[in-house]
Amino acid sequence: MASNTGPENVQPQPAVHIAQPHEFKTEFHPRSGREPLLQAFEEFGVASETLKEPPADEAPWHPFRSWGDFEFSEIALEAALNQGQVDKLLSLIVRIAQGNTHITLKNEADLRMALDNAAAELMPFTKHDIMVPYKKEQRVFEVYARPIWDWALDLLDNPLLAPHFIWDAQRVYKHNGTNFERFFSEPWTADRWWDIQSRLPADLNAAPLCFILYADKTKLSTHGTVKGYPVMVRCVNLPVHIRNGEGIGGGRVVGWLPIIEEEASKHGKPGFINLKRVVWHESFVKIFLNLEQYSRTGYSYTCYDKIMHWLFPVILILSADYEEQCMMSLICGVQCKRPCPMCLVPLNELSDLSKTFTIRTAKDAQDALVVYRRSKTQGKELLKSLGLHAVENVLWLVKHSDPHNALSLDRLHTVHGGLGGKHLLEELKTIISNLGREEMESVEKHISRVAEFPRWRDLNHFATVIHITFTDGNKKCDLVLQSFYVALNALDRRSCPEGYRLLHVICSYLELDSLLGLDVHMERTIAMIEDELLVFGAALKDYVDYITDTSSMEGLKKDWNFPKAHLWKHAPRDIQMKGVARNYSMRPNEKLHSPLKTAYLLRSNGKDVAAQVLRVDHHKFATLLLQGRLDTLDERRCLETLGDSALDEDNDHAISFDGHVKLGSPQRPVSIQEIENIQGPKDRAFQGFRKKLGDFVNISLPTYRYELTRWIVLPVDFQIHEHRYLRVNYENSVDWKQSTDHLRSNPSFHGHLRFDCALIQLTADRMVFVRLILMFKCELPDIGAFQFALVQPYTAGVIGGSRRIDRDLRLTRVKAVPRADSIIIPLKSFIRGTLLCPDPTHQGEYLVINHVDSDMFLRMKLWAH
Repeated sequence: MASNTGPENVQPQPAVHIAQPHEFKTEFHPRSGREPLLQAFEEFGVASETLKEPPADEAPWHPFRSWGDFEFSEIALEAALNQGQVDKLLSLIVRIAQGNTHITLKNEADLRMALDNAAAELMPFTKHDIMVPYKKEQRVFEVYARPIWDWALDLLDNPLLAPHFIWDAQRVYKHNGTNFERFFSEPWTADRWWDIQSRLPADLNAAPLCFILYADKTKLSTHGTVKGYPVMVRCVNLPVHIRNGEGIGGGRVVGWLPIIEEEASKHGKPGFINLKRVVWHESFVKIFLNLEQYSRTGYSYTCYDKIMHWLFPVILILSADYEEQCMMSLICGVQCKRPCPMCLVPLNELSDLSKTFTIRTAKDAQDALVVYRRSKTQGKELLKSLGLHAVENVLWLVKHSDPHNALSLDRLHTVHGGLGGKHLLEELKTIISNLGREEMESVEKHISRVAEFPRWRDLNHFATVIHITFTDGNKKCDLVLQSFYVALNALDRRSCPEGYRLLHVICSYLELDSLLGLDVHMERTIAMIEDELLVFGAALKDYVDYITDTSSMEGLKKDWNFPKAHLWKHAPRDIQMKGVARNYSMRPNEKLHSPLKTAYLLRSNGKDVAAQVLRVDHHKFATLLLQGRLDTLDERRCLETLGDSALDEDNDHAISFDGHVKLGSPQRPVSIQEIENIQGPKDRAFQGFRKKLGDFVNISLPTYRYELTRWIVLPVDFQIHEHRYLRVNYENSVDWKQSTDHLRSNPSFHGHLRFDCALIQLTADRMVFVRLILMFKCELPDIGAFQFALVQPYTAGVIGGSRRIDRDLRLTRVKAVPRADSIIIPLKSFIRGTLLCPDPTHQGEYLVINHVDSDMFLRMKLWAH
């Protein structure tokens, strides 16, 4: 660890970015007829050819009679106003604005009619009756469907989305200083898209039209007695920020499946279990209308660029939790002989991540079903050995849509809500509860520090670890992370070997989770996942062996052979085949449950639930379409009004990297003397503040190419302007795009002390961690305005060097210099914000939270080397 460094011997230097002449290479599929593309850093991701923007609709609110009518309708939908509320509000508006308003709606009936008219240009839901034989009778089930193909045609015809569709598979590379290294991000950069396009007709300009399919039951009523079963779809040919967004190009409900409640007398009966699966797959036949035909013949479509493509629909990705994956793949579930929907791993080897098993294929399942139809005895044995139900899979109808290839790792439920948030966290609680009274008190003292865990934007915080339960996978994800760090001093390797071994497992779990969460994967990061899976498997085996053979603790889990301990074994293959994990994340789809619940609670009468909820959803879809047109018109009119001056205004949402820091939350101006007199007695960091600033100005500013003609003396009444908020934009090391951290230096931020930490470029070749003390602007005579920060560096050496716990659990430890050794640095030296957790057993020492985000995770990998 580096020794303490003060301002007198090391001065901050600006960071310099040097880009390769051609950092990126894109190879297009041979069928596309396009040449490889070499691009510099600034060009990558920018369209290589300029397409004319679609003309703005001058009356985009039609079929509403005015823009005001549309805006009111949108508000009424978002607020879930009932009929009485709509009538009263419209009546009030009409009375207040008599003669001057453009609102022409008079009552809820007018509103409903206008929304129905708006939705008329979109394919509506249709109710179908599904008849399925069960025990010598025909049972009838209702399914609502808006065929995926009709929804896709609506997308293709939308001029606002048309320029964003991607048709050809790509292989993309980034130069690493020696050669070009391939990376994976969007699905079209992965292998499955390339392979599918290679199998399409060679004599046509053929391209896959790919879909993500999601289905899951959800509770509509507060008490969970009323449920819905929505099916949602997204178009993979649109970029991730559009398809995972909430606009017109985002996910849509295309089906509402029947829920078959299990009768007590039929619980576990094979016939009834098969019935539910037959109904599910027969229902999807309605949702897949035309997909089967066009997946074989293709569909001629002239795209926005006036190039005609033959489009072949493909179910590229199935996004689902384990229960739904079993339904989609028709495997028999958690207790069958082969409980993985993607490979043929035996039940008793699920936790052994060192072994690789044969990948399932649709052909194997089809062949087994042929044997079953020929001989039920032989067929049952074969299906049992494969862990499959004797049911035809609807996905077999759509060419190139093998369900076992389309199924993907569900990080939300499998990792965050399952393996980590349920199993590992519960195991940690069990170990703590097994400790003796004296040890328990000591552990609880450490564990209670989770309430003091440093704050960070979008990070959930908790009052305790022990007595807390969540169903939300996002909260469980944050709780596992924080529990690991606060338990480090509680579970010593000598006094609690069980706990220390479990910390090894959780450490590897966090490493894997951070790797899986990368939005861009290089070939080397995929290899890191494969290596870390072996580390996790070995750590888990060591833990299980110890609690089985040596430990006397009760209640610990000795059998880890369950699917969620195994499924991330397929993560490297998923990434290579379908791109990064956010492409098949369930998070964007589960967000769509909320408006369905709101529609049920506030816009339905509890009868004919599916029809009423889906009507509201259809109306919202129509308003999204119109809102996109209105936004386009509004933006064009704004640009016409402002002219070129609109491009010159300071835009807070698009700050360039040249000005990557922006101060906020200004305070009243104060003099240097006032700061020293008020803060100095309470905090040694402010003692000699005037001298520190003066020395920095005179000694360090010339290193930033500011020429000083004289020694600048700062008078005692020299004014500075304190700011308590800093926004730092930086180039993300994962995807090379701009990311933003929001830092605070505030003695009372929502009632709490908040002095954040940051990573800065102290010298041209040295980065260090610091804690904010004071951020300010000042005007230097004859030079100009500058932005500085008073910070406490974390550059003190750790006594004794690296500790065993740091090596065992891959911790990054830093130590603060005394407060009196605070230094002045320019804000432009800030790289990004960081999260540091104090080590309560070692004064002044802190642990860097490597897993706070993907960029920090990769930066700390480089730091460690």
